[in-house]
Amino acid sequence: MNCPCGNEQPYAECCGAIIKGERQALTTEELMRARYSAHSHAEMDFLFESLHPDNRDENDREGSRDWAENSEWHGLDIIEVVDGGADDDHGTVEFIASYTYNGDLARYHEVATFDKLDGVWHFTEGTPGVNKPVVREEPKIGRNDPCACGSGKKYKKCCGS
Repeated sequence: MNCPCGNEQPYAECCGAIIKGERQALTTEELMRARYSAHSHAEMDFLFESLHPDNRDENDREGSRDWAENSEWHGLDIIEVVDGGADDDHGTVEFIASYTYNGDLARYHEVATFDKLDGVWHFTEGTPGVNKPVVREEPKIGRNDPCACGSGKKYKKCCGS
């Protein structure tokens, strides 16, 4: 079975090895993927231990357990990783986690901050992600311009209708 984090590897070789303590996450992205997989398998001990020690008292373990156990996890999209490599001490990972909870499909968009303590990455905090505007590579097609599909019709009479 492939890992829930989206990598094309078996769970035991990917996030499972990090969650079970067989190896440490080398990067913030690896830890983020392992935390997502831990949610999908309700591995609450790992989620608690991978929190920054300064933030563990603020953790709602029962609320987190309820969310993890009663959600159907659909996938993780990594949007952007800033720093957080093996030689860094700080990094961020922007992600979107898709899941269904209480029958409602949801997308959780967050920018997660990580710090390395004694060579081990820890999740520090998350802030809501902001959808970035779409930037077009090509100029915008006008209503009266020829349609981009190549039909020979005006855009407004073809794909723009």
